[in-house]
Amino acid sequence: MLIRDVRPWGGERSDVELTGDRIAAVRPRDPAPAPGAVKGQGRLLVPSFSDVHVHLDSTRIGLPFRPHTGGPGVWAMMTNDRENWRSAEVPLPERVAGTLERMIAHGTTRVRSYAQVDVDCGLEKLDAVLAAKERFADRAEVHVMAFAQAGILREPGTLDVLDAALRSGATVIGGIDPCTLDRDPKGHLDAVFGLAEKHQVEVDIHLHEPGHLGLFSADLVLERVRALDLRGKVTMSHAYDLGSISESVSRRLRRTGRRDDHGGAVVHRTAFLAGPRFRRRADRAGRGRAA
Repeated sequence: MLIRDVRPWGGERSDVELTGDRIAAVRPRDPAPAPGAVKGQGRLLVPSFSDVHVHLDSTRIGLPFRPHTGGPGVWAMMTNDRENWRSAEVPLPERVAGTLERMIAHGTTRVRSYAQVDVDCGLEKLDAVLAAKERFADRAEVHVMAFAQAGILREPGTLDVLDAALRSGATVIGGIDPCTLDRDPKGHLDAVFGLAEKHQVEVDIHLHEPGHLGLFSADLVLERVRALDLRGKVTMSHAYDLGSISESVSRRLRRTGRRDDHGGAVVHRTAFLAGPRFRRRADRAGRGRAA
């Protein structure tokens, strides 16, 4: 395939030749006609996008506006979700597939999506995300996470549903706010990492906890990463307050990640890590949208 007249990474107008799924050559733009070539018309050429943090099971993209009715805090928002998610204007499988299709149409080809798993929805949301993954398997690489957004220890039976989700095709296990939601950080993280070890899957921890409480949870996560040798397989998503505690804390977290960085794999690939101390340095981060 030949793509004529594009600007790779915003550079000079060029012609790009592809062989299979690889770029074979980038040459200065040739204005001569080339039958069968894709006409770039001087547009920007960049790699496809990766969305490493999306909640496909919670999407309302394309639906009428709905006022926010949830209360403050994770548990209040979860309760509100349980009261409303089944009554949306479009069935869940259609909403999930429609959102993934829009993402692909706008250039996203690698996705990590959360799928809520709990005693209320069982595997229903997971099944909808897995079905969309299968439907678009030839156009996007989708990793699906079994995510206990309502906590793991608050409701009996949650751990069993998570175990079933990982047997059903989820490739990542998710936890959330070990201290403030389940109020048992050791029990919560032991459950998450126990399932990760059992099923040999990656881990993603939603961390909204503030300041030193979030740091305490982060340290417990890092202890388990080292103990189970899960370098490069654990993500702490959001974690927006870790960069605001102090410069010394920021330095320690960076040193920890770099010390355990083996062969290009890092201890925690943070989806959202706020604070200028982190943003101005070359710490690994991913981007996505919690929508």
